[in-house]
Amino acid sequence: MPPVEIEQAREIVLSECALLPDEPVPLHEALGRVLSAPVHAAAPVAPFASSAMDGFAVRAQDTVSEDGPAALRLVGESRAGHPATVALGAGEAIAISTGAMIPDGADAVLRIERADADGDVVLAVEQVVMGEDTRGVGEDLQAGQLALPAGTALGPAELGVLASIGCATPRCVRPPRVSLLSTGDELRLVGESLARGTLYDSNAHSLAALLAIAGAEVVRRDHVGDDPAATLESLRTAVEGVDVAVICGGMSVGRHDHVRPGLRQLGVEERFSGVRMRPGRPTWFGTLEGGTLEGGTLEGEAADGLPARRTLVFGLPGNPVSALVSCALLAVPALRSLLGADPLRARSHATLATDWQTDAGRADVVPCRLLLRDDGWVAHPPKAQGSHRLSTLVGVNALALLPAGSGPMRAGDRVTVEILNGWIGWGG
Repeated sequence: MPPVEIEQAREIVLSECALLPDEPVPLHEALGRVLSAPVHAAAPVAPFASSAMDGFAVRAQDTVSEDGPAALRLVGESRAGHPATVALGAGEAIAISTGAMIPDGADAVLRIERADADGDVVLAVEQVVMGEDTRGVGEDLQAGQLALPAGTALGPAELGVLASIGCATPRCVRPPRVSLLSTGDELRLVGESLARGTLYDSNAHSLAALLAIAGAEVVRRDHVGDDPAATLESLRTAVEGVDVAVICGGMSVGRHDHVRPGLRQLGVEERFSGVRMRPGRPTWFGTLEGGTLEGGTLEGEAADGLPARRTLVFGLPGNPVSALVSCALLAVPALRSLLGADPLRARSHATLATDWQTDAGRADVVPCRLLLRDDGWVAHPPKAQGSHRLSTLVGVNALALLPAGSGPMRAGDRVTVEILNGWIGWGG
């Protein structure tokens, strides 16, 4: 099967994604979760008219006087959480705090700096108009109004909106369950001693972090050496009871690469093998239909006449930069689609800060740091490049997409960039 273009690979991946089931989530645990259904306000927010300033609740018409400041009689107080116990009458004022309920009979607020108060007499130094410095009922949300649509990722503001309408347990899509398998005799766990010719498994940590940031629950992280039988068993475990399996390394066709034959033996259907991009050309994708579920079901998903489960299987290159880039471009959109969120990141354009020699036969995906100047975004690729040089990704917050055959790119050329929103550590 010949390699595919980046956009074609994405289309294939997203065509295999189906929305996962939902579940109620306590609001204090819902950060980063994705709503499965729209949420509407059951009642107005705010539920009562309130003051926007410290001052005095008044009738606007009572602040009008042709003989100097209007004199009003102070008859009570309204403060936050403690409304006035009396209604406002003609020629009267009620002291009021910011956020406090507007008393019955009042239609405006006289700011404290526009009044002189002496005992139970308030002088309106300036006139006010009806509605001045007041907040109306339902100014934020009306009863029945859409508060948040389905597919909304819950951040600080969204959680606040849900709290404001009294939604204690929003229904959110279940996080995709993901397994991560690293392959290779040369890999060692962090903390172990390194023998000659070995190195630490950085992908187990960087990829797990990226998957978690994308909304997944990484339920399993394993490592297997370059042995055919052991690889087969590790692959069998990796695809068991998960929505997505990410296999890192062993995807080439050398004598010590056993992942592809193992996946075929397990019945994983290959959807594409190779993507025309640099880095990440060996990236592989397949699907496994009706995988065995732990305990027979996965929270009832196999029951009630629902379709058979499908496990998405990504084979990523072993080089750390290639692995992260491939995961960001293909696995992350799949996770977002499973969650019901917009699968593709925001795209924009930027000016290239330095010259770049593109590959004639495949697209270049260039990690870069976007900096904003008066004339727009500028993309700064790392000075050092190489799919093995993980440290070059520190501070990166975007990927520049340079089509195959673009020819030499010069500083000042405009390029398409894909912004890595929310990628902690890649731009923050």
